[in-house]
Amino acid sequence: MIINETLQTIKNRRSIRSFKEEQITEEELQTVLEAGLYAPSAVNQQAWHFTVIQNQELLNRLNLHAKEAAKTFDDEHIRAMANNDKLHIFYGAPTVILVSGKETATSIESDCAAANENMLLAAESIGLGACWVNLILFLFYHPDANKFRQQLGIPDGFKPVCSVALGYKKANAVNAPARKPNRVHYIR
Repeated sequence: MIINETLQTIKNRRSIRSFKEEQITEEELQTVLEAGLYAPSAVNQQAWHFTVIQNQELLNRLNLHAKEAAKTFDDEHIRAMANNDKLHIFYGAPTVILVSGKETATSIESDCAAANENMLLAAESIGLGACWVNLILFLFYHPDANKFRQQLGIPDGFKPVCSVALGYKKANAVNAPARKPNRVHYIR
């Protein structure tokens, strides 16, 4: 099988859920953001907006309010996570990048997901840890959702879609679990 640096980065990337308190550098942040900006998008609309949050007090507040809103969700697993007092939805990461998409764009969920994945891969490629975090989305079902949208500088007409928790890894990631079989069907 062909292997190169990019493919190795893809195979090495893991969701990191334990971060050092130290803030990442501005150069590292800009590198990750640029990778997100270079993601593919439907009709090349690039209809995303990135909100970088590095204020720990704000991240702690967002954690509490998102979990509060998630406690009423239908899914038992989500409710269990929301009721876990020890869980911080950002896992102590010093930086979170919230990805929002323009609601009138052709395919915002796919576009924002592509940008998110680019940032995850860029983080791995420069030695940072990262984790895709969707629990933050419950924040926008909270009664104070509009206040949070305004505080986070989310432009009118944009919808939060996903986020990346980002920082220095506290520990090295474990090896990848085996891939599930029979996930590819060939028609030749």
